[in-house]
Amino acid sequence: MIAQSKPTLAQILFSQGFGTRRQCAALIADGQVQIGGVTHDDPHAALPAEGLVFSVQGQAWPYHARALVMLHKPAGFECSTRARHHPSVLTLLPGPLRGRGVQPIGRLDADTTGLLLLTDDGILIHRLSSPKQHVAKVYEVLCKHALAADTVARLLAGVVLDDDPQPVRAGACLATGEKQLRLTLTEGRYHQVKRMLAAVGNRVEALHRSAFGPWALPADLPPGAWRWLDACTTPAN
Repeated sequence: MIAQSKPTLAQILFSQGFGTRRQCAALIADGQVQIGGVTHDDPHAALPAEGLVFSVQGQAWPYHARALVMLHKPAGFECSTRARHHPSVLTLLPGPLRGRGVQPIGRLDADTTGLLLLTDDGILIHRLSSPKQHVAKVYEVLCKHALAADTVARLLAGVVLDDDPQPVRAGACLATGEKQLRLTLTEGRYHQVKRMLAAVGNRVEALHRSAFGPWALPADLPPGAWRWLDACTTPAN
């Protein structure tokens, strides 16, 4: 087996989104990059990338071959790279993540809050967003009206939306208050939660996604904040 050559420090910075190849080399040559508190000023120095933690202009950064992050999306942000009416959720992320081209996995409406995943891994995006995978997404729903006695049963049995004769069912549904539901969906239709509640004669006043697949939004991650995730726990193909 032929051993793979180690990448140069400039290549590592470039892969992590710190600018063009020339910009990354200049950052290193200018003494702006440190590893373990030691300045490295040779852009061509070969280093093992896996497990590497470096800092650029005082900002610590762990190496990730592929980026996967969790964002606590606040209201008033669009899940789009070309936002039209509100700021893009990408503006909540640091420059290197934007520079390497992370994208939201699925979308949340501008007024919906909660767990949003972003990655630069196209295969992972397909795996987590494909309807065939039935990846569960959990929503906390505040309704306008008090829940009818049969609301949960109807959502579990399936409701018909206005553009599809096939019933759409909740994967799980639990009343958590007089006007609150915890709703689990394994599909990703347009405005699905809002349309399902409309189909049972109610209306969504506020919507928050608390879980996506194996990940739950932690209580200590405030709105607008993000953190790295491990892709190893994603659902299998």
